[in-house]
Amino acid sequence: MSASVVDPLAVNAIARLRRRIFGHAGFSFGAAVLAIVALMAILAPLLSPWDPYDQDLSRRLIPPIWHAHGTAAHLLGTDGLGRDYLSRLLYGARISLLIGLSTMAISGLIGGTLGVLAGYFGGGIDMAVSFLLTVRLSLPVILVALAAVALVHGSLLVVILVLGFLLWDRFLVVMRSTTQQIRRLDYVAAAEAVGASTLRILASEVLPNALNNLIVVATLEMANAILLEAALSFLGLGVQPPLPSWGLMLSEAKPFMFFSPWLITIPGIMLFLLVLAINLLGDGVRDLTAPEGRG
Repeated sequence: MSASVVDPLAVNAIARLRRRIFGHAGFSFGAAVLAIVALMAILAPLLSPWDPYDQDLSRRLIPPIWHAHGTAAHLLGTDGLGRDYLSRLLYGARISLLIGLSTMAISGLIGGTLGVLAGYFGGGIDMAVSFLLTVRLSLPVILVALAAVALVHGSLLVVILVLGFLLWDRFLVVMRSTTQQIRRLDYVAAAEAVGASTLRILASEVLPNALNNLIVVATLEMANAILLEAALSFLGLGVQPPLPSWGLMLSEAKPFMFFSPWLITIPGIMLFLLVLAINLLGDGVRDLTAPEGRG
């Protein structure tokens, strides 16, 4: 036959999946906002009307275009050093996403590995990992991050490493409990019975079935890392000038908050939307991939 036969069951499954995705308001909103921010970061060199580092004190504190004294040359105005705010906002999206993704990768690797090992092997390994978790939970993240960054001086790399080595506890807890549940299932016992190696079982049986929970935790930790970076930069111990971090933009706007409130409002709104979008996206992934939501 020259014409291909389309499986109606597959068509119906795809249609149901599409309806669930677009019918989930939180997931759709989160995905849309995150996609916009990602495009801002990727296309920043093309979208930026000015160099984000270019200073000109003769045009400092120009208000946004919707203000009576605004100008089309600077749609979002300029900061206290005369730098174009739109350009800095676009490049700031790169900093926030880079820190969120990098921190998520480092902490996920550490916590996920420890959680899988503790949940699968149990015994002494589980006790040792639980001790590490107890030690980590006894340390307040923001205070330890402040001390560590202040000790070695703040920079983009230092912030990523410090947050990555501090935010692995949720990954560990979730992956440990998930692995313990999967460890008792029949398909894991069947893989052991046929002589599959431990590494193969972990890679082909445990991790794929724990991926749903891992994705949800990863989105939460990504949002948490972005907020912590903003807090550190706001206190002057995170990303250092002249990098256009949104947290640093908030810090630099403090002297002008009563006279030029847009300098704090604009990056604050962007941080709020980005963190909200990431959390909604994680909740949506959890809802869409949960067993009771399938069908």
